Amino acid sequence: MPATPPSAAVEAERLHKRYRSKVAVEEVSLSVATGEILGILGRNGAGKTTTVELIAGLRRPDRGTVRVLGLDVRRDRARLRQVLGVQLQDATLHAALTVTELVRLYATFYRDPLPAGELIESVGLTASARTRFESLSGGQQQRLSIALALVGRPRVVILDELTTGLDPEARRQMWSTVERLRESGVTILLVSHAMEEVERLCDRVALLDAGRVVALDAPAGLIRRAGFAQRITFHAVSPVPDGLLEGLAGVERVRADGGRVVVEGRGDLLQTVSVALVRAGVVATETRSEQAGLDDAFVALTGHRLDTEEETVR
Repeated sequence: MPATPPSAAVEAERLHKRYRSKVAVEEVSLSVATGEILGILGRNGAGKTTTVELIAGLRRPDRGTVRVLGLDVRRDRARLRQVLGVQLQDATLHAALTVTELVRLYATFYRDPLPAGELIESVGLTASARTRFESLSGGQQQRLSIALALVGRPRVVILDELTTGLDPEARRQMWSTVERLRESGVTILLVSHAMEEVERLCDRVALLDAGRVVALDAPAGLIRRAGFAQRITFHAVSPVPDGLLEGLAGVERVRADGGRVVVEGRGDLLQTVSVALVRAGVVATETRSEQAGLDDAFVALTGHRLDTEEETVR
């Protein structure tokens, strides 16, 4: 009997991977249910790509275990290839082959592949079907990589930066493709920097920082951990009286930087703050109201922004 419970498509336990003196992945454990989309979110160098490469069996962990649909990713590699599709950021394909030729070539690796024409159409490459790989744009190469990951009708798919380099229309098309995969019961691990993409597609999100999982929850659950529901930002033409905003109903935090004021809290925050300012005779300009999002949760849980640059460790 497989070691993985039927409800879990992916089980990674205490994965660890070091490159020379740098630890890329440290004690990462993930359990992904069948038909679930799990997002993996983190800064450049947080260990996201290394994590999914370990799960796909493309790299050997220094310690830890991975099972995909009950298969050991190292010992059962031939069987794993029939059920796992992988799209990575830096795919290198034969430059002289066309889109159709590459899809048909990959189709020979599987017992029951998707029809080439249907697959090419699903990723929006019909017009480029006879174009050589070397002549494709970066976005088109990305779409082809996704097609090749799906050609074998996989039951588990790893997508690393799914929509990098895609225009808005192509991005929405890829999102629809992913949603159809979930509806058919496919399990998906989605590595992404795009907050809108993660919030729309993912059932749960694992936040990685310095090779560790620092939080794992549904997008809404992570957002709640940011500690506030709304943020009001404005510029005060005249000074805001001390204590005016801190005691208002729903206000949880007030920060002032020169004339710029940021108020965080819950409830009907915009009206509450606006009424208080009017009554105090404070003129506010450039007022903005924002709902807390995954980027706020990321900052709250890791202490830095997602786009912070650092030494790259995959």
